[in-house]
Amino acid sequence: MARHGDGGMKSGSPETDAGVAVVAPSPVLDITVEPGDEIHLHAGGQGFWVARMIARLGVPVTLCCALGGETGTVLRALVAREHVGLRAVAADSGNGAYVHDHRGEADRGVAATAAQPLRRHETDDLFGAALAQGLDAAVTVLTGTDPASLVPAAFYRRLAGDLRRNARTVVTDLAGEALDAVLGTSVTLLKVSQDELPAEARDGVGQAGLAGWMRQASARGAGSVVVTRGAEPALALLDGELVTARFPVTQAGDSRGAGDSLTAGIAATLATDGGPRDALRLGTAAGMLNAARRGLGTGRRDDIAAVAEQVEIVPLEPAPGRAAGKPPVRPADVVRAAATGKRRADQESE
Repeated sequence: MARHGDGGMKSGSPETDAGVAVVAPSPVLDITVEPGDEIHLHAGGQGFWVARMIARLGVPVTLCCALGGETGTVLRALVAREHVGLRAVAADSGNGAYVHDHRGEADRGVAATAAQPLRRHETDDLFGAALAQGLDAAVTVLTGTDPASLVPAAFYRRLAGDLRRNARTVVTDLAGEALDAVLGTSVTLLKVSQDELPAEARDGVGQAGLAGWMRQASARGAGSVVVTRGAEPALALLDGELVTARFPVTQAGDSRGAGDSLTAGIAATLATDGGPRDALRLGTAAGMLNAARRGLGTGRRDDIAAVAEQVEIVPLEPAPGRAAGKPPVRPADVVRAAATGKRRADQESE
């Protein structure tokens, strides 16, 4: 049975047995120059990083995106290398790309080119592909673009709404107009960075301001809400209860991509029938370990499961009607369940 070199397991057919669909309108090509003048090419962008971490956690995942030009041709091969399924539509213009120099103490940007907004027919093609994949998946994750104008905000509202009308699980990790667009569509779980919240929520009285915005989002249809706060523990509104996720104390690392890994852990858990508390614990562990290593959306499945056992979900306010004495969840069981399911899929495909 084939395995990833980084603790994951290769699916027999990731294009057709996807447990999670990740909608990433336009991934980017990441070119880095490492010490010793080594040049490396990687797929990049928020949606791809989320998808890669889901794959590392042992859950089948398919990336729904638009690819075009030379960069799109390269990205197609790089995505497949990470054992992420691909459902791509053709774009006339190329995907974005950036070059970073890691040979010094600081990460130095050398050059960058942005993708162009998708044309109307390209947007329609992507919507159709994402809807079809989402209807076939256990969970669909909607992620943003850089720049944000690559697809209209209404793209996310329509897609989330159509999936929810068909009783599908939808997780969103969006900002700006796209975030506003999905509020009111009854998404299953809405994750957002504190830095991407409206000014009134960020400038509120600390935790109270964030909690107020989270309750407003819940009133507008979000089943659960998670707000990440950089190096601080995330806040979450789960089943009407405000909680935080406490994790082991570590030295400050590179927090880039930690929120994407958290989103991936949440989606992977929900796709394997875990509950929101299971999801927050595993997601927190994935984000924490991502910050402790180089490479966004990376980490070893067994390490993440082990750290998740040390993450504590702490109530900040009592939830009306919540039963006391509920036994703690075990995120490692979620990861093992995903691995068991994939082993069965591999055996059935042989």
